[in-house]
Amino acid sequence: MAADCEAWLNANPVEAGDLSDSFISAEEDNGGSGVSNKNAINEINGNWVSSTSNNIHEARLKAKAKRRLRKNSSRDSGRGDSLSDNGEVVRGPSMAPTSPKSKLLDRKSRMGKGRGLPKKGGAGGKGVWGRSGEVYEPVEVDKKDPNFDEDQENCVYETVVPPLDERDFEKTVTPIVQEYFEHGDTNEVAELLADLNLGPMRSEVPSLAVSLALEAKASQRELTSRLLVDLCGSVLSHSDMESSFDKLLRDLPDLVLDTPGAPQLVGQFIARAVSDQILSKSYIDGYKGKVDCEHARAALDRAAVLLKMSMGGLRIDNHWGTGGGQRPVIQLIKEMNLLLKEYILSGDGKEAERCLRDLEVPHFHHEFVYEAIVMVLESRGEKTFKMVLQLLKSLSLSSIITEDQMRRGYERVYMDIDEINIDVPLAYFILEQFVEKSFHMGVIGVILRDQCPHRNRKRFVSEGDGGVVKFERY
Repeated sequence: MAADCEAWLNANPVEAGDLSDSFISAEEDNGGSGVSNKNAINEINGNWVSSTSNNIHEARLKAKAKRRLRKNSSRDSGRGDSLSDNGEVVRGPSMAPTSPKSKLLDRKSRMGKGRGLPKKGGAGGKGVWGRSGEVYEPVEVDKKDPNFDEDQENCVYETVVPPLDERDFEKTVTPIVQEYFEHGDTNEVAELLADLNLGPMRSEVPSLAVSLALEAKASQRELTSRLLVDLCGSVLSHSDMESSFDKLLRDLPDLVLDTPGAPQLVGQFIARAVSDQILSKSYIDGYKGKVDCEHARAALDRAAVLLKMSMGGLRIDNHWGTGGGQRPVIQLIKEMNLLLKEYILSGDGKEAERCLRDLEVPHFHHEFVYEAIVMVLESRGEKTFKMVLQLLKSLSLSSIITEDQMRRGYERVYMDIDEINIDVPLAYFILEQFVEKSFHMGVIGVILRDQCPHRNRKRFVSEGDGGVVKFERY
């Protein structure tokens, strides 16, 4: 450091008057005749340095103060701090450190004004229609408003349902008809159709229902005929019915591909519709000599034959039959007895299976087993014995009659054997043989066989037996 000072003095010689201990007066200092600021000598920490070194030192202090301020501000500890020209940190008003997240969720004003209440009284948030408890009054129309239209003042707005096109019609009405096949409530179908704007597709409802019924069971065809009767007048008109059956006759060539018996079934629907008075009696006569399609001709011939038979006493109002759950029990018993008699005469087991399946009463098959065994007991013939046993075996193997229904049928015979024995004296003996054969053929199990009742009868034997009373089972 001493070497630097000596070098500087050599470069800038001074006179003796300049080395006095007296201070420079203010006038001399302001006169500009002294040493320039650039060459002034200052003392820092006891060391004599030049003004250039002093400037560098000050710049370093300012940079260090800025770094300290930046570091503190990143920690949210000095938001009001600033830096003066001398590099000193000037503290602003103290503020409590707050997180940005809490500021975002704060509903109070951030402007520093007001009483700290929520903005707009709590009615200005997203999804808010006003402060709680506020009731909106009807808005009065300002007739001086340039957008005011006198014609729209008394308008009545209603919900308009567009009419269904062909694609939407099938997607909408098909589930309604299929659900109707399950519950059988025509009023529900009428309400659902009334809510739809069918438009020009209104006449397509009967044809769609009949086309779905062609591939369904006989009981569901009966439900379709009832549906057409209930819809006619309330939802559909007679002209809609005629247009729908006209479309069915035109579409028969396509319907035959999926349902070979479609002409006969459509003819039965036409005959039923004429009988229910939803089609006019002259509907069939209007097609005479005008039909070229053989399938349509077969359908019309079938309808004409059924109508002629109805004049002779045949009831067309129930020619489809009724579903098993809706039939009277007496009617079911009669049909089962008729089925058994036809089987005994024809010996066609496949036809008997089909007829029993068409009855659609799997929960009532125990009655069929009961009637079959009673027929064997009353006939006393070997032919009926073998044929009924063979039929029960085939029905058991094909699972048309379940094991539970078979068991219930046998148990019912066991319970009624005393009454049956009044009319058939050999009922116990025949039943015991039938049960034993059924067990050997696999129709029943060993438990059900052992439950078969036996009649114990006392008889006196000859004197050679010693007068002992013996019991005989037969």
